[in-house]
Amino acid sequence: MKFPETIQTERLLLRPWEESDAAVLFQYARDPRVGTMCGWKPHESEEESLQVIRSILTADYTYAVTLEGEPIGTVSLQPTKNPACIGHMELGYWLGAPHWGNGYIPEAAAALLETGFHLGAREIWCAHCVENHNSRRVIKKLGFTYRFRAMEENGLGETKELWYYVKLP
Repeated sequence: MKFPETIQTERLLLRPWEESDAAVLFQYARDPRVGTMCGWKPHESEEESLQVIRSILTADYTYAVTLEGEPIGTVSLQPTKNPACIGHMELGYWLGAPHWGNGYIPEAAAALLETGFHLGAREIWCAHCVENHNSRRVIKKLGFTYRFRAMEENGLGETKELWYYVKLP
């Protein structure tokens, strides 16, 4: 699949992360309410955020969600790691806490899903940790259908129950 460099929505621009975004990323990613629900530890320095940009956020199909030119979160489509979904893409996202409740992630994710299906995806998966009720609401708003639960280890070394959902074109 060849995704566009940028994706414009009504209020947001999805664009690649840049190294110059490290300070802004650190401001959001150091908040334990953000990373721990996604299975990663809060960032401890701007340098760590820069390394995350270089090693993770520059992956194909990963976009900075920007509002008025400033990154406020991420949306991505990556190959799923769950054996039950192998061969398909999985939607991932996070949003800086000051921007919660404004519908930014459903808006950004809907645009990315539309692009993925337009480019030939047959199904797209999404999962959330059982206690992440905000993520569950996003998944429901996007029209995903619940399929199964799985116990998986996250980036913090914890085994968590994840709920998996699928969306078809």
